[in-house]
Amino acid sequence: MKVVKTFGRGRRQAEAILAALEQRGALNISKVEKTVRAIVGDVRKKGDRALLKYAEQFDGLKNGTAIRVTPAEMQAAWEATAPALREAMQLAQANIRAFAEAQTPVEWMRTSGNGIQVGQIVRPLESVGCYVPGGRYPLPSTLLMTVTPARVAGVPRIVVCSPKPARETLAAAHLAGVNEFYRIGGAQAIAAMAYGTGSIARVNKIVGPGNLFVTAAKVMVSGECGIDMPAGPTEIVVTSETGDPVGIAADLVAQAEHDPEALAILITSNAKLADKVAREVKTQAKGNEIAKKAIQAQGTIFVTETVAEARELTNRLAPEHLTVDSAADLAWVTNAGSVFVGGYSPQSMGDYISGPNHVLPTGRTGRVRGGLSVMDFLKVITVQEYSRDALRSVGPHVITLAEAEGLKGHAASVRVKMR
Repeated sequence: MKVVKTFGRGRRQAEAILAALEQRGALNISKVEKTVRAIVGDVRKKGDRALLKYAEQFDGLKNGTAIRVTPAEMQAAWEATAPALREAMQLAQANIRAFAEAQTPVEWMRTSGNGIQVGQIVRPLESVGCYVPGGRYPLPSTLLMTVTPARVAGVPRIVVCSPKPARETLAAAHLAGVNEFYRIGGAQAIAAMAYGTGSIARVNKIVGPGNLFVTAAKVMVSGECGIDMPAGPTEIVVTSETGDPVGIAADLVAQAEHDPEALAILITSNAKLADKVAREVKTQAKGNEIAKKAIQAQGTIFVTETVAEARELTNRLAPEHLTVDSAADLAWVTNAGSVFVGGYSPQSMGDYISGPNHVLPTGRTGRVRGGLSVMDFLKVITVQEYSRDALRSVGPHVITLAEAEGLKGHAASVRVKMR
């Protein structure tokens, strides 16, 4: 990892790196925008004909193979899965479900005045598409992380798309109760879910992580259907003054092995800690080629002049995963997808089994939202009801406001019901 000081002679280099990191999301998508736009447009126009063409070209789908996975295939995958893995999946699903249930908003009504009732009702989306990557590694955990909160929310139709789904992913689908699963991926899968084809009916919202092509496609179709967020390559920031160098390095390497474009960063004002972590990362990354590539390309240790600067820089980067030294640090964290506290909370626990979702904001989207949650699958609909007496009491104020804005129809709609 390159070690860069944010002060003295290193200040200019540090600012240049930070400026590039602040643009990481937009720059990444631009690399594939032209290709993705062509694929999305083709699927939107030609439906299944284009979808099957790209499925054969990019997903390895052989001519004549059904794109829809049958429930029997998912059940067979579950039965063929080792008992230890089934137990781990069941525990993960239980924790994800419990966390989503705790997040679920409640319906309520209250009286805000004599004869005035206001409140909210909560309704699930009618349909969602869950994208599960199927490239470098099988990701049954992502299937559980996307489908389970949708189930908790009560979404009646849940679609899963995953290219070349591994047995483990199909097993997780059986556990999660999925009955609509398509073995397609990439931009073509996103387009199919957004616009619909002969084989796949359109959905109201698409969630789940993916590569640059998937991310760009989600952004392109976001005017047609909802999306959770443009999730890009994995990001980890560790902001520490007193952490264990071996443990910090292990977290950095673990997240870096997701993708050669993964971002791994340590921020500290402790120069000795910085040097120790740099050495440990080099040692631990040996033999892990993907992590090694990511760290060589993007791995950075920022040594700041003060602790306050380290904290400011952390929030400026708005990382997907953030590790801090203690619970006291939560007071200064404002921008992050998920926070891991202390030396005994490896980020891998959050990737699999803790309960909080591992579909998290990247590319500084953490400035405006947190990770995927049950709220992504729900609509909170507000409600209001007036009695005649309440309308006669409060209505004149609305008439005054409406007339001040020149909206005569608004005023008349109140006046006529006050009779």
